[in-house]
Order: sequence, then structure tokens, then C-alpha cells
Amino acid sequence: MDFNKIIQKSEMLAKDIYLLRIKSESISRNAMPGQFVNVRCSDGLDAYLRRPISICRVDPEENTFDIVFMKKGKGTNLLCCLSEGDLIDVMGPLGNAFTLPAENEKIAVVGGGIGIFPLLYLLEKSKNKKKAAFLGFRTKEAIVFEDDFHKASTELIISTDDGSYGVNGLITNPFFEWLKSERPDRVYTCGPLPMMKAVAQGCLEQGVFCEVSMEQRMGCGIGACLVCACKVKHGDDYDYAHVCKDGPVFPAERLIF
Repeated sequence: MDFNKIIQKSEMLAKDIYLLRIKSESISRNAMPGQFVNVRCSDGLDAYLRRPISICRVDPEENTFDIVFMKKGKGTNLLCCLSEGDLIDVMGPLGNAFTLPAENEKIAVVGGGIGIFPLLYLLEKSKNKKKAAFLGFRTKEAIVFEDDFHKASTELIISTDDGSYGVNGLITNPFFEWLKSERPDRVYTCGPLPMMKAVAQGCLEQGVFCEVSMEQRMGCGIGACLVCACKVKHGDDYDYAHVCKDGPVFPAERLIF
């Protein structure tokens, strides 16, 4: 099987945040929001393990899909060096997708940092009339895809930890205020673990459907190496699921944070 795909676009979106647009008919036509690809960063022994990266956007007409990642280690440093026309070794689409809402349902997404990227594809794929997006960033300089989220949603709230743009503080604060007056049919979240835990618990307390996209370091991406375990409920006890195979999307009520 040939995993080599052609890079059509390589762009730095913000400091240490990079986008790769990759040509692949099979991935672009089969990928669903919430799924990911497992990317080989090097042909040699450097960064031997693949890196799992969420699918941010898909264009089935152009047979392309976008991945966006943060440069923070040896593997992603190597990915940043790739240019238009280069080949990239990609496995996918992998993992479970978000549950798409019915068109008459009101939905909300809550994302933080690099966790916002799979939520953009979900909003663009969903044809709902009411779609609220809550996005949290550290600073104004870290904000990406603001215009894209504005077009993909009917209501957009942005917060920054330092108050340099939008709401000052954690994005969970405006989300929970909104949740007091609005009752969405479905909530989807991805980002820092404390944020996802708060969103999941808040939704469960109010009986609101919530799905969580977990992020874990992976090896194989297909459930063979058992590296990406996360704790889940199992009856009155607990068990371990694997993010690559059983996730990355989980029902909020199943997770033990």
C-alpha cells in the first residue's frame, strides 16, 4: 500500500503553528470530523514513531485535506521543513469520528489551543442553523482561523488567557454562562485536559450530550502497540481504552479524567 502523498501547501499560520495541505483522494473522500492521520516525520531513525495529527479540513473536490500542528519536538520540527511538492508518508483516516448532529439540532464546540483544529471540520461539515463556537488561546498572537470559524458558525466567542483579545480568561467561563440560557443538543470539545474535563462535567450535570476528542502520544495508530491508553468507565469499575482505536472521540460519560 502506498502511503506517500504530495504536499500542495506548506504555511506557517502563527508562531510555531504550521499547516500542510496534502493531496489524497482516498483520505479526502473518506475522512470524517474527529478522525486523524498518522504521519511519518523522517525516512531515517530520527523521530522513528509516527505523529498523530487531527484532520482540520477536507476539500473532496480538490482531493485535499489539511493538517495543522504545533512545532514542539523532533518530529514536528522535521515536518516544518517540508515544502510544496514534497512527498509525505501518511496513514489514514484513522480513529472514530464525532457523531454528526441532525440539521435541526443546536450544537456548540469548545476548543483550546491546538485542540480547535478538528472542530473546524466538524462545523464545516455540519449543516445546522445554530452553531456556537468557543475558542480559547493564550494570547492574541496565538489566534488562528478566526475568519474560518466565523464563517463556519453562527456565534463565535474567543478568549485569551492574558486578556489581549476577546474575553479575558478561560474559555470555559463564557461557555458556562452561555449554557445557563441556551440548551444545545450536542457539545463537542477538544483541547487541554482541564478544559475538556470541565466541559464534560458541566454537560453531564445538565444532561447535555457531549463528545470529547482525546489527544495522546501514539506509536502504531491502529491499536497494536498499546501506547495510547486512557482510563474509561467499565460498569462499576474501570478499564483502559486506546485513543487510536477506541477514540480519539469518546462519549463524555465514558471517560475518567
